[in-house]
Amino acid sequence: MPTFLDFEKPLAELEGKIEELRHLENSGDINIAEEVARLQAKVDKLLRQTYAKLSPWQKTLVARHPERPHFLDYTGRLIEDFTPLAGDRSFADDHAIIGGLGRFRGRSVMVIGHEKGSDTAARVQHNFGMARPEGYRKAQRLMDMADRFRLPVLALVDTPGAYPGVDAEARGQAEAIARSIETCLRIRVPLVAAIIGEGGSGGAIALAAGNRVLMLEHAVYSVISPEGCASILWRSAEQAKEAAEALKLTAEDLLKLGVIDEIVPEPLGGAHRGAAETIQALGDAIERSLGQLGQENGDSLRRLRREKFLEMGKRSLG
Repeated sequence: MPTFLDFEKPLAELEGKIEELRHLENSGDINIAEEVARLQAKVDKLLRQTYAKLSPWQKTLVARHPERPHFLDYTGRLIEDFTPLAGDRSFADDHAIIGGLGRFRGRSVMVIGHEKGSDTAARVQHNFGMARPEGYRKAQRLMDMADRFRLPVLALVDTPGAYPGVDAEARGQAEAIARSIETCLRIRVPLVAAIIGEGGSGGAIALAAGNRVLMLEHAVYSVISPEGCASILWRSAEQAKEAAEALKLTAEDLLKLGVIDEIVPEPLGGAHRGAAETIQALGDAIERSLGQLGQENGDSLRRLRREKFLEMGKRSLG
């Protein structure tokens, strides 16, 4: 069974009853198969009702679900012959951002993204997807390499934000993020970005300034986390639910605002309940985007990408 979130407690109770029944032997008093089918139908209905009306805060919890597919899950299924490339050629290799060469459905590509880790040891190794400056400098190096060899760039974003530690600030965190955004806007090859979980702050936009920005249905994308916003505005992270409402961080809100270009649907109950389906759907969306962008030359790709983000600023000012 998946790990249940707080708002899924009624589902957890029903799933628990189903598991108990499946371990019982049939008797004359009750038809276990029929009872399991009845309870499963009830679970499906409740799941559909619950996920049809998720609040922004609940979507934030779904986006953070530890069992959602991560960067390495996507590369494992979508990228053939993936070859990781390490280091920023200046300080170190950051494990929160992984990147490398591979083939996506027959097309050579550069793939870059945040990796949170799938268990405790991996999360510590990857610093929970929070990159230090060397991570963003590695991303710049790989994007420049892709530009040199005319390879499309795929960026998979899943981070609470850039690492806020003193050591990261001492090594130029803000400058590294700014340079990474600049590189995104400068390269002359297609750049398709996808928000697959959390898209937090500059740590996300450093990889997401693409020609096409895709977003999974229950992902979130915002200038700051709800807890961080609440701490600043209300001096208390307990107001995170209200902050999530105000931040307009859901895929539906961001599509209306023109911040993203396409919402990729997730299976009923979220990506963690159907990783293979989610990865396939995102792969199809990326393939469509690359097909559309492949008709543009390098100068046009760069110009259209820059105009796209400048237009967002004009819209917000208007």
